[in-house]
Amino acid sequence: MGDREKIEERLVTLETRLAFQDETIETLNSVVKDQWAEIDRLQRMLSRFDGRLAEIEDNIEIAPPQKPPHY
Repeated sequence: MGDREKIEERLVTLETRLAFQDETIETLNSVVKDQWAEIDRLQRMLSRFDGRLAEIEDNIEIAPPQKPPHY
């Protein structure tokens, strides 16, 4: 195999690897985008639950401690 063929083979190998890397990067980018959307959704949900919990805590009447029945 001559130098030209070796160079051409290396070039094809590099181009193939680059194509796979581009595809992998696009896939990872899509996954990261989806994960950020899910994180945003969960943060909004947590914020709503936190607000609801604060309302419940504000409306709870705390009863004085009672002695157990065996006293």
